[in-house]
Amino acid sequence: MLQKLLKALVSMLFAVCASSALAQMPNPYGAPINLETAKKAAAATAAEARKNNWNMAIAITDIAGDLVYLEKMDATQTASVKVAMGKARSAAIYKRPTKVWQDGVAAGGAGLRILGLEGAVPVDGGLPIVMDGKIVGAIGVSGAAGNQDAQCAQAGVDALK
Repeated sequence: MLQKLLKALVSMLFAVCASSALAQMPNPYGAPINLETAKKAAAATAAEARKNNWNMAIAITDIAGDLVYLEKMDATQTASVKVAMGKARSAAIYKRPTKVWQDGVAAGGAGLRILGLEGAVPVDGGLPIVMDGKIVGAIGVSGAAGNQDAQCAQAGVDALK
């Protein structure tokens, strides 16, 4: 009896986590971001990083998660390049910020299932880029703490509004 109750509670928790993640899923895909727009987002992201003395790798992908633009600031750790690309790809293909995955994993329990989703990066710093109500790509930033990466990514997204 207790085991059935636990299973039911875990299932309900997963449903709540899943519905929360789905509720944050924005808009349909639009035409993919072009290079000029990607560079504009990256420039704003890099400016935010420089303002805070953070060295960052900045990746912009199209709607399929394929790289459109990559910038690595001087003295950025080497691993940040692939992490930024992974965050951007995750945000593009799953249509949600990577913080959704981070929060799900941090909650534990059924949220740990996220670790089994191919390409889902559970680290803050990846955001879909939405223009005219449609996702046109995503930005991924890496080089500092996750919330700092996200702050810089948000600056890039905001530059396109």
